[in-house]
Amino acid sequence: MSAPVIGLLCVAVMLVMIALRCPIALAMAGAGVIGFGTIVAFEPAVAILEAGPFETLSNYSFSPIPMFLLLGVLASKANMSSELFNAARSLFGGWRGGMALAAVSACGTFSAISGSSVATAASMSRVALPEMRRHGYADSLATGTLAAGGTLGIMIPPSIALLLYALITEQSVGDMFIAGLIPGILGLVLYCITIALLVHYRPDLAQPGEPTSLKQKIVGLRGFLPFMFIFAVIIGGIYSGLFTPTEAAAIGAFATLVVALFRGMGWRDLIDAVEETLALSAMIFFMIVGAEIFGYFLSVSRISFYLTDLVGGLGLSPYAVLFCVLLLFILLGCVMDSLAMLLLTVPVVLPLVLEAGFDPVWFGIVAVITVELGLITPPVGMNVFVIKSVAPDVGIGQIFKGVFPFVLSDIVRLALLILFPVLALGLV
Repeated sequence: MSAPVIGLLCVAVMLVMIALRCPIALAMAGAGVIGFGTIVAFEPAVAILEAGPFETLSNYSFSPIPMFLLLGVLASKANMSSELFNAARSLFGGWRGGMALAAVSACGTFSAISGSSVATAASMSRVALPEMRRHGYADSLATGTLAAGGTLGIMIPPSIALLLYALITEQSVGDMFIAGLIPGILGLVLYCITIALLVHYRPDLAQPGEPTSLKQKIVGLRGFLPFMFIFAVIIGGIYSGLFTPTEAAAIGAFATLVVALFRGMGWRDLIDAVEETLALSAMIFFMIVGAEIFGYFLSVSRISFYLTDLVGGLGLSPYAVLFCVLLLFILLGCVMDSLAMLLLTVPVVLPLVLEAGFDPVWFGIVAVITVELGLITPPVGMNVFVIKSVAPDVGIGQIFKGVFPFVLSDIVRLALLILFPVLALGLV
């Protein structure tokens, strides 16, 4: 039996293990060890299992991950989301659907330091959802806005997904963050346009808010200042070459800690933030270890080269290849965690994309946006279930109904990025 055939069989076994609710990291590591042992020998496979985790976890390149996670958790524990929502709310006072616009704007701003879609959705929904429902907003619009707004956290830098993509594809972390800036802002603008169109054609979905004066709007802008300061320090420092992504993550986390303490964060909240960061970091590093072991197996099975030759023999155009890859992402995103999906699929499909002539940085942005769709599409839709946990009386079907217009908005953004790659590469 040839190495590529053994490789495909092991991948199939891994997918079955994942379907049976085996932890994804364990499924990747198990398939990697068994596949490597079958193709090469089990003694070196066991050696990889012994040395692989240490080599991965001691890699300095992965050190920004816990710092960026701590940054977002500190912002959440310090209730910075509440002040941010109130600030955004003052800007849109008096507009029909203004609170929905404020919620999605606050999500975009919060994600600028959070880097996590789930954390953004969880933090903002606790603050904004009760207010929108109290002011007569339809449940579909209120929940759909927050579920979709949370996905901005996966794109607007600093993003854990962009960071992981850069590390596993050996791209510059700074380039990935800068490339994600315009697409992230574009997503925020398109979401606002979507809300405006919804309340224009369906006025029953939202009520006009209380008008605010120019002075109130200007005063409200102060709520954005801590986020803009931290964001400017991180991205400005990386873009100017003043410090590395690792240093930027540490400085950003320290700046957020200072802001959190200034806002009255207690000792218990700080301990909780550290514990939550450790738990999240352990989960992500476990998946990275599994992906690294799986990567050794992919290299000896030559699956990527086999798929490249197979697709090349079909005579597909570059954009047909890209469409097939993105379709795979969308299908897997419906049933799999976004970070796990990136770690699992990118090493396999990247050679296909490079062979088709696409830029790896641009593809990373397109891939992350496609993964983002999985956060709000059935049957998993992690952000949808986060909103469901905050509003248990709202049906899952109602939330998915509210999210659907935002899914169309993301498809439009994806199409624009494919048609105009300069949107991602213009600042790099």
